[in-house]
Amino acid sequence: MPKTEKEEESLGLKLSPRLMELLAKLQEVELEDFEMDVGDLEIWLQPGAVAAPRAVLPKLAPPVRVKPTKIFDAEFVPPVQTYLSKVVEVKLGATRSEGGTRGKSVTIGGETTPAFYTFERPTPHPPVISLDVFDMKVPLAKAVKMHLREVLEDPTAWAKLAVEKFGADLVTLHLISIDPLLKDSSPSEAVKTVEDVAQAVDVPLVIGGCGDPKKDADVFEAVAETFAGERFLINSITRDMDVEKCAKFVKKYGHVALSFTPMDLNLARELNRRLYEFIPKEEIVMDLTTAALGYGLDYAFTNMERARLAALMGDPELAHPMSSGTTNAWAAREAWLKMGAEWEPRELRGPLWEVTTALTLLLAGVDLFMMMHPAAVKTLKDVINRLRSGSSGDADRLFEWVSKKV
Repeated sequence: MPKTEKEEESLGLKLSPRLMELLAKLQEVELEDFEMDVGDLEIWLQPGAVAAPRAVLPKLAPPVRVKPTKIFDAEFVPPVQTYLSKVVEVKLGATRSEGGTRGKSVTIGGETTPAFYTFERPTPHPPVISLDVFDMKVPLAKAVKMHLREVLEDPTAWAKLAVEKFGADLVTLHLISIDPLLKDSSPSEAVKTVEDVAQAVDVPLVIGGCGDPKKDADVFEAVAETFAGERFLINSITRDMDVEKCAKFVKKYGHVALSFTPMDLNLARELNRRLYEFIPKEEIVMDLTTAALGYGLDYAFTNMERARLAALMGDPELAHPMSSGTTNAWAAREAWLKMGAEWEPRELRGPLWEVTTALTLLLAGVDLFMMMHPAAVKTLKDVINRLRSGSSGDADRLFEWVSKKV
């Protein structure tokens, strides 16, 4: 019911004619900065104005989680890159047509990508394996000795076994009898041993010494001169040797130098720089020191990986093929020591220790492995061939590895 003007004044609802006109026209007014003083406030609820209670919805069961039974399909696009530089190629061994007597030569290095990045470019040369042969009987782990028992005192027969039965690409002949603290064999005696082994096998040879810097240099020079042009790998030239003398006879007689340093890339750079004064880069292989599984393998891997990546990024002092003395794995007592039943048999544990060391450093970019156990050699060769083939793996077998028993 409309209120009278007097009632509107008593309620404070006296509105201007213009406002009333707007209300009549728009039926709605929005007020800004509005204030109202309210005394006693009464709220009248009309019957039926109370809201009806909300309906109770049924509880939904949580979704059922299903265990995956296969690997999800997802497209993978390899991040192909181009690197600034490459690793130099080094040829080991010389055939008759190349001025030597070897039946074959091998080339290592030449990488333009990290190890086995075949999605970027193929690996130019596969890593090669050299088996260790000693010129005198040495103490060996039982797991190794059982394969070599008949040849331990005959380096010539040992070398033939390594090549013909175990598939060695090269033979590393360790002339440890020249050690002044052992037999102190003369350089001429060492030359005779090398001659016998060189006639028995036609693969490239790696010539190792005893670790005495002066005696090694004298023996290496005698061997280098006698077998000029054979491109033997002289293992090794170190910072405490007469680097100039060694580098000159390596170059003069047509061989290759193995530059050996502890796990320090700055020391490797320093030694390589000294060698550059006398030897071209194509005649140098690096050994950055191999630490075995459980004895610093992670550091050895990191050091070698850093060297390879630095080479690809343009560091010329580290752009050399890498060699690994993988038989250092047998210096780990866990590789041969008698342990609890859960660690047996030792005949299996030992080669596993060696091959795990080798496979780890394979992925860091090692080009030349010096190894000992025939099972470890075969396993490494199989893995190298599989990685170079570019074939895809068996994804279904990935689900079995947790429960796999050996």
